[in-house]
Amino acid sequence: MKKVSYIFWGAAGLLFVVMCVVVMFYYNKMKSGIGNSAPPSVAFLYAVPFAVAIIICVILAVIIGKKR
Repeated sequence: MKKVSYIFWGAAGLLFVVMCVVVMFYYNKMKSGIGNSAPPSVAFLYAVPFAVAIIICVILAVIIGKKR
């Protein structure tokens, strides 16, 4: 069960990196765009689904890691 816990920790780390890249990409895209209907700070809303997935992965990793 410890290996499965490590898989969820790795997935949480990977999701964090992907979240940072996606938010950075859309923030820069919205910041450089002319005539956008929303401010660039709206790009941070893309982090919400990633944050939920990261929290779920961390919770599962902790629960599975404690089962021994």
